[in-house]
Amino acid sequence: MDDEQITDSNVNAPAAGALTCLVTGASGYIGGRLVPELLSAGHRVRCLVRTPAKLRDHPWAGRVEIVEGDVTDAASVGRAMDGVDVAYYLVHALGTGHDFERTDRDAARVFGEQARRAGVRRIVYLGGLTPAGVAESGLSPHLRSRAEVGRILMDCGVPAAVLRAAVIIGSGSAGFEMLRYLTERLPVMITPRWVHTRIQPIAVRDVLRILVGCAGLPADVNRTFDIGGPDVLTYEDMMRRYAAVAELPRRLIVPVPVLTPGLSSHWVGLVTPVPASIARPLTESLRHEVVCQERDIERYVPSPPGHPLDFDRAVTLALQRVREAQVSTRWSSASVPGAPSDPLPTDPDWAGGSLYTDVRECEADVPPAALWQVIEGIGGENGWYSFPLAWAVRGRLDRLFGGVGLRRGRRDARRLRAGDSLDFWRVEEIERGRLLRLRAEMRLPGLAWLEMRVDGGDGRAVRYRQRALFHPHGLLGHLYWWSVAPFHAAVFGGMARNIVRTASRTHGEGT
Repeated sequence: MDDEQITDSNVNAPAAGALTCLVTGASGYIGGRLVPELLSAGHRVRCLVRTPAKLRDHPWAGRVEIVEGDVTDAASVGRAMDGVDVAYYLVHALGTGHDFERTDRDAARVFGEQARRAGVRRIVYLGGLTPAGVAESGLSPHLRSRAEVGRILMDCGVPAAVLRAAVIIGSGSAGFEMLRYLTERLPVMITPRWVHTRIQPIAVRDVLRILVGCAGLPADVNRTFDIGGPDVLTYEDMMRRYAAVAELPRRLIVPVPVLTPGLSSHWVGLVTPVPASIARPLTESLRHEVVCQERDIERYVPSPPGHPLDFDRAVTLALQRVREAQVSTRWSSASVPGAPSDPLPTDPDWAGGSLYTDVRECEADVPPAALWQVIEGIGGENGWYSFPLAWAVRGRLDRLFGGVGLRRGRRDARRLRAGDSLDFWRVEEIERGRLLRLRAEMRLPGLAWLEMRVDGGDGRAVRYRQRALFHPHGLLGHLYWWSVAPFHAAVFGGMARNIVRTASRTHGEGT
């Protein structure tokens, strides 16, 4: 079990026995970690997800019921709610566009109405900690939407526990990744004024502990709870203490008054793996002090000895998971807003439409397993096996235009699973030992995939087959394909040859 998660399965075990819990957002950062904790506590778990394949490779997938659907679709939410005791609402529309507040509002109303109709006993929602004394009109759109969703759920007729947290410290969380990369990559930082804003961070382990405990709240509890760790720090304090825990030299931090939230988000996007579309609401939320005004959750979910974890301990655990390449979920586990969604390059709907392809094949004088090891290890620190400058330039251009770029890296250095983010790709399909299909999430005038396949073995010649596919959107899409086509021999041809060479070299070294 992840060291950042609950290790005592008896903590918060419900007195009333096993409950049926619905988890939305199970493919995301918190939801993906909450599911195994609920199972460890003896509960039955059902997950509502838009793409069930994203859960297929999770170690707990065979122990849960999966319902395909969307929180904005009343019919699918209604099906998922049938027979549920506790419903966890862990989704938001952040970054999906300028109208994300309306999407959040509509989804929360659907969720609340369907929970009431199904006779659900409790809703649990994880939102954002709002600053005291600040009118709602003065909040960032991100925090304003989170607060509105909490009100909607508390007013729906089902008792709701609305947990409000500031920065969550855990391996793979967006807040932790932003802090980590800013501190590690910039020994001297010219920073916005929000580095002096006071924040009360909380360890992901404590968030999960409280979420599990809320399943057993009394029926008359319908309210918000502020949750946080024992430390109240400025963002500057957090960066300095992170540097100390990570054994980095002391950082020089120079705040300036001229960086607006928009400029700050681009600055964060340039330095960290967090794209500007996610960084902006995070930085906007730091304009105001976010400190717990009450600790009433302790009356219902008391902390065990040693909890809540302090900031240094939370960072130590998070860094341990990063260094051991055992990050179970990441902020990028969930779908990136604006990414291509439904169609596949194998769909018959493509008949009659434009689908450009670049196909490469190489014979590989190695066992299939040796070739697959290189394929599954692609990206992140291992790179893309061809023309590094071209990949780096493409990644920087993507960041410049608000995309995810190459800095997302990998969740695990050796193993991939369906739904994983991989630099500016996402794993759409993996048939271990045979096929890896990636879907592009960079900014493109169309849809793009990259397939890598191992053929042969069992007495037949082993071949590496690679296929890049592009479905253009409009004239711009066609122009884009033909503008980059001259570079395909170097990029895609070189990739195929170098993957086979790497497999041959590593296999030879191991024999």
